[in-house]
Amino acid sequence: MRSASPRVLGTTILVAYLLGGCASEGAKGNAYASGLTESGSGSQVRTRWDMAEMKKFRKPSDEELKQRLEPLQYEVTQREATERAFSNEYWDNHEHGIYIDVVSGEPLFSSLDKFESGSGWPSFTRPLVEEFVAEKTDRTLGMTRTEVRSKNADSHLGHLFPDGPQPTGQRYCINSAALRFVPVEEMSAAGYGEYLSAFEKAGVVKERKSGLETTVLAGGCFWGVEQLIRELPGVVQTDVGYCGGSMPHATYELVKTGRSGHAEAVRIRFDPSKTSYEEILRFFFRMHDPTQLNRQMNDVGTQYRSTIFAQDDEQRRAAERVIKEVDASGFWDDPVVTTIAGAEEFWVAEDYHQDYLLKNPNGYNCHYIRKE
Repeated sequence: MRSASPRVLGTTILVAYLLGGCASEGAKGNAYASGLTESGSGSQVRTRWDMAEMKKFRKPSDEELKQRLEPLQYEVTQREATERAFSNEYWDNHEHGIYIDVVSGEPLFSSLDKFESGSGWPSFTRPLVEEFVAEKTDRTLGMTRTEVRSKNADSHLGHLFPDGPQPTGQRYCINSAALRFVPVEEMSAAGYGEYLSAFEKAGVVKERKSGLETTVLAGGCFWGVEQLIRELPGVVQTDVGYCGGSMPHATYELVKTGRSGHAEAVRIRFDPSKTSYEEILRFFFRMHDPTQLNRQMNDVGTQYRSTIFAQDDEQRRAAERVIKEVDASGFWDDPVVTTIAGAEEFWVAEDYHQDYLLKNPNGYNCHYIRKE
């Protein structure tokens, strides 16, 4: 993969804070990509957050954490170190979204509760989910303070002070190095869609539609596309098939020749109250290489092209916006060549193609989630 510079979900720093503030030395490093990058369970990192998986979470060994975390992240979360004020990743972050534990991915704080405390550290009036934030008496440095730790990963986060704004009067002074930020537009795709309602009420994002919607995406061999897309929250049904060709009643034997004009595609039924069309598209642009023309890795031919089959004008406009966004992000070194087509006849593929990688876990697959 030829990905370039990461977005906000990236770098963090470390330091120390004393009494009501926080202050010491630290250095900048890349964030530990814990809960949102790969699949797995237990101590393995995951593609997206899953509350059920958290019940099976096993904290990685100390040696494992040293390898996975940046040195300063390790020192903060595992050795109660602190980070320098006004030089850390999120103290001045004004984007909307949530902050999760860098080790486990458990949701901790929301931008809706973030405020300017003047301390130089991210400060919040309350936790996003109280059950994931634990308090502990800290008698170090010759004083008594309230330490804040994540419940499941037992990461040191920071300290709690009784000098915050109303209505809580509390100030959770937290180290950026213990956190990872998930922008509001990526929350559903990352598995945190249940926390979007507060952002909707606040007018930060539009209220999600009710009822199921359909879209069709082509991005290479449909086996791998379906396998990853079905994991997204809100996706209720997937079918693989053929779309965009000139011949009726398309079959695999015809499409594989490349003469019919069809692309191997996946029809997706999803609940827009749980994931948006834009979030599905952003995920789509990370699971295949949209800069390859009429191919996907070793699969070559127009049947393996990257195409979005927009079902209406709204989907077309959204696709245009996301393509511009992906191009501007620098995630891929080369320009996106994904085309946008209209709603065309979708011919459902043969039964043996449906859910292929569920039936054949070791079957051919050239799709995977690209890391930032």
